[in-house]
Amino acid sequence: MRVPHVLTVAGSDSGSGAGIQADLKACSARGVYCSTVITAVTAQNTLGVQGVNDVAEDFVREQLKSVLSDMHPDVVKTGMLPSPGIVKVLCQSLKEFRVRALVVDPVMISTSGDVLAGPSVLATFREELLPLADIVTPNLREASALIGGVPLETVADMRSAAKLIHNIGPRNVLVKGGDLPASFDAVDVLFDGKEFYEFRSTRIKTSNTHGTGCTLASSIAAELAKGASVPSAIKIAKRYVESALEYSKDILIGGGRQGPFDHLMNLKNNTLNVSVPRPFDPSKLLLYAVTDTKMNKKWGRSVSVAVKAAIEGGATIIQLREKDADTRDFLEAAKACLEICHSHGVPLLINDRIDIVLACDADGVHIGQSDMPARVARSLLGPDKIIGVTCKTPEQAEEAWIDGADYIGCGGVYPTNTKENNAVVGLDGLKTVGLTSKLPMVAIGGIGISNVKSVLEFGVPNLKGVAVVSALFDRESVLAETQNLLRAVMDSVKSEQNQAR
Repeated sequence: MRVPHVLTVAGSDSGSGAGIQADLKACSARGVYCSTVITAVTAQNTLGVQGVNDVAEDFVREQLKSVLSDMHPDVVKTGMLPSPGIVKVLCQSLKEFRVRALVVDPVMISTSGDVLAGPSVLATFREELLPLADIVTPNLREASALIGGVPLETVADMRSAAKLIHNIGPRNVLVKGGDLPASFDAVDVLFDGKEFYEFRSTRIKTSNTHGTGCTLASSIAAELAKGASVPSAIKIAKRYVESALEYSKDILIGGGRQGPFDHLMNLKNNTLNVSVPRPFDPSKLLLYAVTDTKMNKKWGRSVSVAVKAAIEGGATIIQLREKDADTRDFLEAAKACLEICHSHGVPLLINDRIDIVLACDADGVHIGQSDMPARVARSLLGPDKIIGVTCKTPEQAEEAWIDGADYIGCGGVYPTNTKENNAVVGLDGLKTVGLTSKLPMVAIGGIGISNVKSVLEFGVPNLKGVAVVSALFDRESVLAETQNLLRAVMDSVKSEQNQAR
């Protein structure tokens, strides 16, 4: 089995909060293998940087050749590159040994304010390294340096800087706004050459922030190595950093003003869950089965029996929506269904009930507009759980994206008996939301074999599947109905793909 692999090319931090050490810990936490090329050895602690010794250029070249020629990493992530010569050595090696992606963290000024690279390195960054980068991740001071010293004080300034840096040559630019004075949130701005994206997370009040830049860039590299898109990698990485900072905000290591944080989130806990899920796969939305308590009672079957039949019939994701069940029964049913789902590689989401998600360690939650906000759900569930949000308007879809959701459900597309007073958006409403949403989407509401073709062939690129309730569970044979609907879904998907060609 091939393991996702990141090579980090950076400096060593004797205090182990940033640099190579942070990269190793972040990649381990994100479930990928990490090899290293050390460019400098620093003497530093929570008080600052006391000394730096550069590694000889020839030895940096030898390290790069050793790893790249034999181990074939998927992604290279750069940190501290202390001299123009080392930057040139790296660029030559990357041209000789191709990798899937290059993540450049232009480490020139640390979070604590220490200058780690001079003007000559900056010029070589611009001329040789940035044009090779798939994504560059400067903080405010680094972004300012890259565009000639222009101060960045607002999100609008960050957008302008991202565009100017993109003109230098990288395919994506993420300007990190963690130090933005006028912002209540931690705001980062991505520019991909066409569109701007804003990623927001809660600003954690803690002095344990040493190495956040290294950690974010390494986490992005890890997700790219696993196959995530750039926006998805950034979202997951930000969730992880936010969770680690929150978890570590009160730990005490060293006597300086900026301490390290706990990448593995284990200093308060003796047991570490090393099972790191991969990024949410939108293809799992293809045939999304949503259970219903009353329907299962009507046909005299338990929810676990219904879920097993749906999965055997081809359902690709399951949502437990058990509105009438008490908490104890719901939790027991969720545990039973989770075992069935995971034995078949199918994610299990819980409707609304985050307490059930946490109690049984389900894969995520689906929430409506009247439920807990997605941002709050994300803060409770951490970076790796799946969060879906029901949306009826482009504005709600945009909010779901900003708040950290993984997908949206749009509907009801057609009238349905499973929800009272549920406003119908119709096919036109579905298309309006789908064409503006930055998230993958599943169509919800009144969908079955008779109309699934109309939904899936309506020309909505972000639409990845359909969510169904009564079409599966208000039937005598859940297995047969799921098989029949899956065939109809697959036929519609193929037809839509052929039309796109």
